Amino acid sequence: MGATGRSRIKSHSRFDFLAALWLLSTMISVVRSCPQRCHCAERNGAVVQCTSRNLENIPSNLPEDTAVLLLSSNRITHIPKEAFADLHRLRELDLSHNLIESLEVGAFRGLSEGLRTLDLSNNRLQSLPKETFDKLQARVRLSNNPWNCECSLQEVLREVRLDPETINEVSCYTSDRDEYVGQPVVQVLDSGINFCNFHQKTTDVAMFVAMFCWFSMVTAYIIYYIRYNQEEARRHMEYLKSLPSSSRINKEDDTASSVF
Repeated sequence: MGATGRSRIKSHSRFDFLAALWLLSTMISVVRSCPQRCHCAERNGAVVQCTSRNLENIPSNLPEDTAVLLLSSNRITHIPKEAFADLHRLRELDLSHNLIESLEVGAFRGLSEGLRTLDLSNNRLQSLPKETFDKLQARVRLSNNPWNCECSLQEVLREVRLDPETINEVSCYTSDRDEYVGQPVVQVLDSGINFCNFHQKTTDVAMFVAMFCWFSMVTAYIIYYIRYNQEEARRHMEYLKSLPSSSRINKEDDTASSVF
């Protein structure tokens, strides 16, 4: 074998060694950055499995190349602002079967258009800020939450891409109108109902009631003031009548002077 062949073999061996070293360092970095109580694997991006670990918060030090993040069946109650801001490669986020009651505005800020699925089903969500899903292109699951059917929920549903398989499981748990309780929210909205109009009507009624109460108080005060003045005037007249008149006093004085 010539010198050229030996040099080629050495270069290939060096390339294979460097490739193996790079793969090993990548795997080590994923393992090192894996949160405690979670399991991480490498498969077209890091898959971080934190299902059923009794977690109460979003884990810290998540790998930046996380593509799949599974956080279902934990005890998470709140998603703070920019909780996933560093996970620019995230494609799937599963937060189902937790105790989530609130999401801050900007909770999903930083997630790119690469996010495909977001599962928030089977939590304790009653309402959401209007801007919750701004700029998200993912299909979102919101089924089996105790939703309060009112204006803010209607505005959220206008902006979000609901998962078609669970769309009829997003139901009114409570509502200003009892007849909508238990019905799928989308069906109620498709029937032409506008919860924002209900809110406006409720506000108008409350304002009317407040103005009526204020007018009633002013009227009652005016009536009381008039009656009070009338009573004072009557008492004053009775007092004046009880005083001896000046003509009577003059006559008594004349009689006394003629006697003397």
